[in-house]
Amino acid sequence: MASQLKSLFWMLLIFLLLSNLQQQCNAVGNPQVPCLYVFGDSLSDDGNNNNRLTLAKANYLPNGVDFPKGPTGRFSNGRNMIDVLAQNLGFKEYIPPFATARGKEILRGVNYASGSAGIRNETGKILGDIISMDMQLKNHQITVSQINKLLGNQNMTTADYLSKCIFSVAIGTNDYIGNYFNPQYYSTSSIYTQQQYAAVLNHQLSQQLLTLYKSGARKFALIGLTALGNIPLERSSCGSGSNGSACVDNINNATQLFNVGLKSLVAQLNTNLTNATFIFINASGIESSPPIASKVANVSCCETLLSLICVPFGKICSNRTNYKYWDGVHPTDAVYAVYGERAYKAQSPSDAYPFDVNQLAQV
Repeated sequence: MASQLKSLFWMLLIFLLLSNLQQQCNAVGNPQVPCLYVFGDSLSDDGNNNNRLTLAKANYLPNGVDFPKGPTGRFSNGRNMIDVLAQNLGFKEYIPPFATARGKEILRGVNYASGSAGIRNETGKILGDIISMDMQLKNHQITVSQINKLLGNQNMTTADYLSKCIFSVAIGTNDYIGNYFNPQYYSTSSIYTQQQYAAVLNHQLSQQLLTLYKSGARKFALIGLTALGNIPLERSSCGSGSNGSACVDNINNATQLFNVGLKSLVAQLNTNLTNATFIFINASGIESSPPIASKVANVSCCETLLSLICVPFGKICSNRTNYKYWDGVHPTDAVYAVYGERAYKAQSPSDAYPFDVNQLAQV
């Protein structure tokens, strides 16, 4: 018995040492995958809107107040979820935005995300010149052409190279808060029921994902929507009392229909597309559990304009790690960290389906 316990002890010790060694290797810039390509909206944007004619930009203080480089275009006081995910995967530097990515750095990934962008082309256009998901796909084709030239006559084709990369897709928020639930400017809520709209969005997204697949992508992390009725922007719009609560619940129910469809889409694509692996990150589930659920959620950390974006050089809260929302829509660095870490390594079986990003990297 004593010898068995001793053997078990040494096996456990070796396992812990190897796990620690892997984390150290990742931390010093030996990523688990060669590249990370990012598609989405302001929850992932790291500067693509900075020089565009749009109100959807965050390259000014107090945005970035806790980020080493200051304001970069991230809608956060610090990092966003993709930054945290990249760090956990072992990337030494953040993934560059398409707007500034040049030369060989595109081989480690490109971030195409654009604030206010949506799955639908019309989404976000009322805020100016943003980059829709379809346009992001066109930008990726430019990158693919550049990778072709960079790889040249090497033994690995562009398709082979891209098949080893992770493709993160986090989009759909603006198709709801900026489109379906914005009837003053858009008619989608009068055309579609909530169930129909979720189906339409997931079908269009499936076609966009197929475009990526045809260009060589094989590892996909699809990030679901959070409970959008809870964000300060929508709470302010819904008002207080029983009517306000019903309004919040209505928005949350609508976005949950999209999430159910997205998870189902993951299962379908895993079955139908050869050598492709799709995973679903349950952002709303992660959001509803500690530590996020225990943070201040009824107000934004920064002083906001129209309950939406931070007032330039406006006031901010001092205890930012205690707040859920940075502005009227976006999480704080502390909350993004939880999303990114649990997307990378699930802490609950419901965090990811069929498994997390760490396992996706090893496929």
